[in-house]
Amino acid sequence: MSKTDIIKGRIASLREAMAAEGLDALIVPQVDPHGSEYVADRWQARKYFSGFTGSAGPLVLTKDSAWVIVDSRYWLQAADQLSGTGIGVVESGKPDAPSLEELLARSLQPGAKVGIDGLLISQKDYESLSAYLEGCGLSLVLTDDIPDKVWEGRSGLPGGEIFVHELKYAGEAAQAKLDAVRSMIVKIGVDSAFIGDLAQIAWLLNIRSTDVACNPVVIAYLYVSQSMAVLFVEESKLTDEVRAYLAYCGVTTAPYAVVDKFLVNLPEGEKVAVDFGSIAARLVYALGRGRAVASSLPINEAKAVRNQIQIEGTRRAMERDGAALVKGFMEIESRLRSGQSTTEIDVDAILTHHRSAQDLYFDLSFETIAGYGAHGAIVHYSATPETNIELRPEGLLLVDSGASYLDGTTDITRTIALGDPTDDMRRDYTAVLKGNVALARAVFPAGTRGAQLDVLARMPMWTLGANYLHGTGHGVGHFLNVHEGPQSIRMQENPQPLLAGMVTSDEPGIYRAGRYGIRIENLLLARHAFDDPDYGEFLSFETLTLYPFDRSLINRSMLDDGEKAWIDGYHAEVYRRLRPLLTEAEASWLEAKCAPLD
Repeated sequence: MSKTDIIKGRIASLREAMAAEGLDALIVPQVDPHGSEYVADRWQARKYFSGFTGSAGPLVLTKDSAWVIVDSRYWLQAADQLSGTGIGVVESGKPDAPSLEELLARSLQPGAKVGIDGLLISQKDYESLSAYLEGCGLSLVLTDDIPDKVWEGRSGLPGGEIFVHELKYAGEAAQAKLDAVRSMIVKIGVDSAFIGDLAQIAWLLNIRSTDVACNPVVIAYLYVSQSMAVLFVEESKLTDEVRAYLAYCGVTTAPYAVVDKFLVNLPEGEKVAVDFGSIAARLVYALGRGRAVASSLPINEAKAVRNQIQIEGTRRAMERDGAALVKGFMEIESRLRSGQSTTEIDVDAILTHHRSAQDLYFDLSFETIAGYGAHGAIVHYSATPETNIELRPEGLLLVDSGASYLDGTTDITRTIALGDPTDDMRRDYTAVLKGNVALARAVFPAGTRGAQLDVLARMPMWTLGANYLHGTGHGVGHFLNVHEGPQSIRMQENPQPLLAGMVTSDEPGIYRAGRYGIRIENLLLARHAFDDPDYGEFLSFETLTLYPFDRSLINRSMLDDGEKAWIDGYHAEVYRRLRPLLTEAEASWLEAKCAPLD
């Protein structure tokens, strides 16, 4: 049976289960009960039933139609993976593309019922979607796990053991962080807090696990009051060492499955702070609106501002990561010169091999994107055995990759020429490089938001009549998720200012569909620059990532003197920092890559 036939069969089974519940439509989100971007296999229902493997976008099913809604990162990928399945693609972000709410309103008659798993929609989204649908004569029903009824071979709850992220890497003890949360609770005038965000829990307690691929988080909930802290987690995940550690931190444990019962049985008058943007609607229902207080504690902001130990650890992780990339790209070059077959999947394997040999390596920080030629124009392309192609000594290779080390998380994109680049390639590459450098060189007053800086990265592309539809920068966790808030750099407004100690990506790009893609990404540390007696504090960026740009793709005539000086200075720093970790042959190779532009 073909893959498209398998998907059609799964959709038919899901429709039967939907109809049995008296529903006219079903939303299958790409999230877990914690609102995570990256989810464990157990909650990959959208992927199982549709065949689309992107990290975002829900499946929307009615009695006679089906769609997956995707943003610009996945337009090309979704069209390819859903071809022939009978599932349409809604390209979110295009002027005529309907939103989820509009799609349902267009597709259903008044009186229709729309179902969604009550654990897979936040309270905030539930209230918004429910109100919109009610205005259209439709109703939103919180259901149980309908896909589970027809999902063959579904994974159970992740069972990775918990381990302690040592203080020498974390830089701050869990007790101090819990005390800070308790101070936040007092400040907003509530009695306790209930936390479902996995990265927040892992950071607060200095614990990690392998529950989600490439994201070292623990599937758990955390309740904190002035007198107690309770971690709801599968008991099998707790070693004796971790139990003792949690007890030392003043944290008791309870089974993951009893969280509903715990919330229901809290004292009637207790006021519990919950983030309606991340906590599942079903859990807010269990807690009761009389106790639930919509309040987002500033945990994400505290987590995003690295302490000095974390900053130094990240710098060291970048050095080891850069050395691994030197070894990896040298091997790729050597294989191409010798005519040895090398594919996109091989690129992933080569870089992973060299990273995994580095001290303190834990895992990849996300699935490697190695897009050769036209595949580079697919923003979040991931090679599969069906799409994997062989590299040739021509065209461009885009590689977006990273690793989790115990002392830091990396995320880097480089685009390299495998042969003689065309003038168009060099023009586009240099425009992207100019945008990357412009943002890296920014100096800005305290309180500046990412949307106010975004234009710096985009302007060189705009002058060419080009643009990119993804964000310019996302926050990066410290030995945590590679995508974390609360800060971002993008065209859309985000009220969170950039603070000293935050690490954010800088990744402009140009994508020529069917031809090539170009993206250049470094991670930037916001830091204090100077104080002005009239205008206050100013910040600037330190570029943390250490790996050269492709000099063969740079059109020097497009650069001004300041840009050339910055690039030469960056390359000199890359060579200085990586040289001690390399052999003589590797150092010689890197020295050539880091040579001055003129």
